Amino acid sequence: MELSRRSLVAGAALIPVLSLPGCAAGERFSLVDAIRRLLSLSAQRAFASLIRENGFLDDQLARISLPDALGGETSGLIVSTILKSTAFRGRLTKQVNRAAEKGAEITAPMVADAIQAVGIEDALAVVKGGPTAATDFLEAKMGTALVSAMIPGIDHGLKLFDSDVVTEALRMATGVDFAALRSDISSKAARGIYRAIGREEGLIRANPVATNDPVLIGVFGLSKKS
Repeated sequence: MELSRRSLVAGAALIPVLSLPGCAAGERFSLVDAIRRLLSLSAQRAFASLIRENGFLDDQLARISLPDALGGETSGLIVSTILKSTAFRGRLTKQVNRAAEKGAEITAPMVADAIQAVGIEDALAVVKGGPTAATDFLEAKMGTALVSAMIPGIDHGLKLFDSDVVTEALRMATGVDFAALRSDISSKAARGIYRAIGREEGLIRANPVATNDPVLIGVFGLSKKS
């Protein structure tokens, strides 16, 4: 079932209603259930923040920097002469971050499906792991799938909001073309998504009671005490 932007922000479609098994044989399953609920809620909150207007741009963890050849963080004198003004670089930075929103919007259903389908071999280790253990596990399982999946959205986003600034930047720069820019943004956006999910996971782990989810409270409340 396709996950719409509206249902994602509402949070309903990312959190399936699952019953907890009461028997001893179901204890391991309950940990897997808790991890999936943890990731679902973390992803719901992360995507709701990132796919809003300027969601990536305003997020210090997810914000996408320009490639070095287009005025990135380690750019030098040559780049500063190509991209002459701070205002121009600011417009370009905003454009690539807006493009990331479109890429993230496309991948939200994919992440939701992966959370429910992924096999969790050592659930106890994930439960007892660090503040982003479940997110790190999900990222390792998904590999580069998120990067590849968001390329159409990034492509659309780059051609949408302020395409003139992208065209002008690529015209002036050397060694960067549209495909390279799209690839750079996709990789950084994917990393930003995982960082945002990990941040939400850490907050939930720190205060599971605030979720009002009995599974999360039971599993992660107990794991903090053990």
